Amino acid sequence: MKKPKPIFPWARLMQLGLGTLKLSPSEFWRSTPREIVAAFGAPPQPMLRQKLDELMERFPDE
Repeated sequence: MKKPKPIFPWARLMQLGLGTLKLSPSEFWRSTPREIVAAFGAPPQPMLRQKLDELMERFPDE
């Protein structure tokens, strides 16, 4: 038995591109899914305790 192909989330991508990013329809359809996702930037990375300690040492409270 074959696995069903995953369905691409076009509705979500259209919501992001047309709604959130406010692309025109022609801009949206000329963009690749990767370009639209990249427009949101990388997800924020959590700050590690070591980095927080370094920042606190570099910029101490007065």
